[in-house]
Amino acid sequence: MRNPWGKDWLARYHPIWYALVLLLDFPQIAIDQSSDLPAYRQIANAVASAIDKGMLHRGQRLPATRELAAQLGMNRATISAAYALLEESGFIQGHVGRGSFVSEWPGSAQPSRAQSVESPSVNFATSRPAGDAFPLASFRRLSRAVIEGEDAAEILQLGSPYGYTPLRRYLLEKARADGIGRAGDDILITNGCQQALDLVARRFATANTKVICEDPVYHGVLRVFARSGCQLLPVQVSSNGLDLDLLEGLLVQHRPGLIVVTPSFQNPTGATMDLDARQRLVELASASGALLVESDIYSELRYEGSPLPTLKELDGSGRTLLLGSYSKVSFPGLRVGWAIGPRETISQLAEEKQISDLHSDQLSQAVSLRFAQSGELERHIERTRETGRQRLTAALESCEAHLPEGSTWTRPRGGMSLWITLPAPLSAEGVLAAVRPQGVDFLPGRQFSLSQAYLRSLRISFGGLSPEKIRYGVRMIGEAGNRQLATSVDSWESEPAAALV
Repeated sequence: MRNPWGKDWLARYHPIWYALVLLLDFPQIAIDQSSDLPAYRQIANAVASAIDKGMLHRGQRLPATRELAAQLGMNRATISAAYALLEESGFIQGHVGRGSFVSEWPGSAQPSRAQSVESPSVNFATSRPAGDAFPLASFRRLSRAVIEGEDAAEILQLGSPYGYTPLRRYLLEKARADGIGRAGDDILITNGCQQALDLVARRFATANTKVICEDPVYHGVLRVFARSGCQLLPVQVSSNGLDLDLLEGLLVQHRPGLIVVTPSFQNPTGATMDLDARQRLVELASASGALLVESDIYSELRYEGSPLPTLKELDGSGRTLLLGSYSKVSFPGLRVGWAIGPRETISQLAEEKQISDLHSDQLSQAVSLRFAQSGELERHIERTRETGRQRLTAALESCEAHLPEGSTWTRPRGGMSLWITLPAPLSAEGVLAAVRPQGVDFLPGRQFSLSQAYLRSLRISFGGLSPEKIRYGVRMIGEAGNRQLATSVDSWESEPAAALV
């Protein structure tokens, strides 16, 4: 006999209690804030897994986006994007006016989560080089030479926390030849630039330290310094990099211990500081006594114009720490990065690294060294610059052709990213929810700000995509924005006129 006091009765007569029951029946979802996977995709994967495991049953109603957003402490648009991904993948079905339900799969034809929640066909969310352009034949040949070489046994032993000595020597000599390295400098090999930032935060950003950073800024910077407990002081970024007038005021008022900056093709905006701005920044940092931390991972990816000197090259005081990496110009999976700076600073970072992981993988370092010494790296970078120029052109032309009227975007001359700001009343997360079913993904601007500002902004990372995919992705973003603008205008025009008095 059917229970007259079941969920249908609750839904009809007590909708608030019904919403609570739906939430209680829903599996717990934990969001990993340190993950590079966007929150909406983590939610979609968790729900898909719950369906696969039978924790959510066929035909079961899911909580409304508003209630689930409140429970998880998320923006409602994030939940909408997760539900859109699940519906596109066939896990759930949405019904206007009724809500979203677990799909009624026919018998055993239910696909697995791994088959259904796939990566988007146009992924603007990840800033990485194009894998199909890797010179794999050269990499295999050079790797074989390292493995079969006389030093293979030594390379596979435990090494120094400072890194593989031949690679350190090569990079330091190159830095000195380029005018970057100084007589009192040393070098530390790290697991990419991210670990270098982490070591800096661990050693120099205590709970009482004040750290100046860019705004917007790469979300990895926010995470690593926020975890250290220091006080972050954001400085707005324009087309010429940091607002130096604001920076100067903060230096006088707060006396920060660190200034962290990416002067060339900044992530996420693509902004580059000109020579005058670089010289002024170095002078301000030197006068303040702050350690200037320069991320220089994109400068090799200049597609137009002449190279500019690094901050470290301009700094006569010896208070600049330069972070570099092979990850944006060759094989990011090898995780070979480095820090060059005053010997005492590098020694302190090496102590932190030894505690963290003893040392970086020496085989990856040895292969990277062979790749650089053979000339293959420079040839690969030249090819990357040419394809990067084509990708950047495709992105800029597509923005001009397809983005809604009133949109603005940066116009970098290199790097991997540009920054788009949509006109009001659009939101980046609202557009993301609309384009995700078309296979397009990007990161909303709030993920690049300590205050979660820039709600109408988004980052387009074009470095790993073909021009065709870039054009398609930007067109989908533009069409979604135009549809939402038209809907908002229609809604406004349909409102009743005010009473005449």
